[in-house]
Amino acid sequence: MIDHESKLIPDSLDDPLSRVVAMLRPAMSISKLVEAGGQWRVERRDMASPFYCAIVEGTCRIEVTGLPAAIILTAGDFILIPDVHGFTMTSIVAPKPERLGRPLEVEPGRMRLGRDSDPVDMRALVGHCRFEAPSRDLLVSLLPALIHVCRHDRLMALVPVIHEETRANRPGRELILERLLEVLLIEALRSGPATDMPPGLLRGLADPRLSLALRRIHASAEGEISVAELAREAGMSRSGFFEKFRKEIGQAPMDYVTGWRMALAKTLLRQGGLTNAEIAHRIGYGSASAFGMAFQRTEKMSPGKFAALGGET
Repeated sequence: MIDHESKLIPDSLDDPLSRVVAMLRPAMSISKLVEAGGQWRVERRDMASPFYCAIVEGTCRIEVTGLPAAIILTAGDFILIPDVHGFTMTSIVAPKPERLGRPLEVEPGRMRLGRDSDPVDMRALVGHCRFEAPSRDLLVSLLPALIHVCRHDRLMALVPVIHEETRANRPGRELILERLLEVLLIEALRSGPATDMPPGLLRGLADPRLSLALRRIHASAEGEISVAELAREAGMSRSGFFEKFRKEIGQAPMDYVTGWRMALAKTLLRQGGLTNAEIAHRIGYGSASAFGMAFQRTEKMSPGKFAALGGET
């Protein structure tokens, strides 16, 4: 009998970032080599999916929906957007609308932008994936909106391996891609200076005292957790811990605890095979009714309805 729970909620992972990425369950959708020359422009809208791009050669400009400024990308740059809804990529000098050509698929997995008569001066490996976790939105909210890493050899080496594996049809392909994407996400998320990140999990993990509290929350959700206990874990006063946690993570400690417990609950409900009482025990609620009330309050439906919908909201 396969223990699916060990896959969906990997207890062996003792650091919060690894647990969050593993629970996201990344899966590959599209990987392609984009070649461009001259003046060119490509737009994507209404995506709501993870996106990454590694610039192999040349320079381009990208504007991301919801972010205030465009970013200039050059050879060796890598960007990761865990929840992109739309973006526009162009040559540094963008073409006029009347000169826009349609992207051409030269061969499977290889796209050409710009006029055929213009020599290729930009190459990028681009990937779109998806997160199959039932608590996708909550988990993504813990991550920064965008990661931009310059000249990171390990990341730039990983992307071609993912592209090659996507193109091949070899045994074990889906599992290999899931593991490669997990490594890519963790490597990208831990590569930038966390202190420059917006409030969230990475900022919290960069603080030695908050990191201890976060590890306690993620490693043992079934036990009783209180602000006072987490403050002791962090070696801080209760009020000092509460304010620092809210500032660095972006939410109050117990709101974070509840969110993490609901992420675990949704994963267990999708997995099936456990009663509400058993799930309640595993995520720190004293009874099935207490768990049901908390789930109804946060998810706007009962655990039973969520399970009946197949773990989709």
